[in-house]
Amino acid sequence: MQNRVVVTGIGALTPLGNDMASTWDALINGRSGLGPITRFPEGVLPVKYAAEVKGFDPLKYFKAPEARRTDPFEQYGMAAAVMAMEDAALTVTDEFSEDVGVIIGSSVGGFSSMLSQYDILRTQGYRKMNVFAIPMIMGNGAAGHVAIRFKAQGPSYSPVSACATSNDSIGQAFELVRRGAAKVMIAGGADATVASLGMAGFEQIGALSHDESWPPRAPRPFDKTRDGTVVGEGACVMILESLDFALARGARILAEIVGYGQTTDAFHVIAPAEGGKGAARAIKRALAEAGVAPEQVGYINAHGTATPANDPAETAAIKSVFGDHAYKIPVSSTKSMTGHMMGATGALEGAICIHAIREGVLPPTINYSTPDPLCDLDYIPNEARRARIDVAVNNSFGFGGHNSVVVFKRYE
Repeated sequence: MQNRVVVTGIGALTPLGNDMASTWDALINGRSGLGPITRFPEGVLPVKYAAEVKGFDPLKYFKAPEARRTDPFEQYGMAAAVMAMEDAALTVTDEFSEDVGVIIGSSVGGFSSMLSQYDILRTQGYRKMNVFAIPMIMGNGAAGHVAIRFKAQGPSYSPVSACATSNDSIGQAFELVRRGAAKVMIAGGADATVASLGMAGFEQIGALSHDESWPPRAPRPFDKTRDGTVVGEGACVMILESLDFALARGARILAEIVGYGQTTDAFHVIAPAEGGKGAARAIKRALAEAGVAPEQVGYINAHGTATPANDPAETAAIKSVFGDHAYKIPVSSTKSMTGHMMGATGALEGAICIHAIREGVLPPTINYSTPDPLCDLDYIPNEARRARIDVAVNNSFGFGGHNSVVVFKRYE
């Protein structure tokens, strides 16, 4: 007998707001989170804009000594986890602490700390480095800190699957709760990737938008004139519980997770498989596990990076799975507003699916103006749309050929 798995809390820190409520308000009003890069000097790279977290105070979540020995991605992850636990009205007690786990992934870990600590090593010597340099850099740092804060003694680890990371965090947490390995999972992702080295790497492979328009016209997912993605950052964490445990404690249930599909392209380390074949297999697996027919799906939050290769491949994948029904499913890429939050993006887009189900509003794909014959679905252009939906699909695809799909359903 497998457990039903529900979501009872969501916390988020994004380029659109320092909580989920302000983020959602910005999304449904089509506001962009882009702004001038402040993390490194202008002129280092040809791109001018990023989607940075703004006005974040780590001292709301850490004492000053702790803040000095944690990387921004760990701080972001902690903030999202604290907000999620508060949203779920959940306090971990000794009675069930061993049944509470943490899966918070990151695509690159403490990237900025790695750069700063290496610079100290090079210019001042190792004795001047932060004693906590390794915990600041390691990719499982956010998960470790969150587990300590909430005394979560169940399964805890940090997957890394590039841009699919936090969707895999949610999917794997779902599987642990479903099979009874945990009663509660604190799951999601965090990344602080607006850093010169990482962005330079994306620039070298031609992944970044060079659009200099203000107000921003980038990124432009699924638009014929799209010219690349925009780097974002932040964190999103969900609280997953077995239905029995949630009901027993009187929890408010936001939605149910009913399916998870995971595949690998085994094709190319950067480019998606031709025709989105790997992505299509992940979508099919998630729907099959959920017991959901393609015709039941009412909304897809697309990976939608606004890169030349991704958008046509994802469109092809959706059409190959849904057939003619693909043209009836509203699809949006909220990266048009948040930028690409890398390892945090999948969890946030899953949270967006949950809000779409609960609120009856589908967020738009902004900056859309020129249709592309290769991308011919309903991308909810520029303005949010009211619609009642019962099932939403969240797509996340990452470098290395990683494909991750999670299916959310209205709780009944």
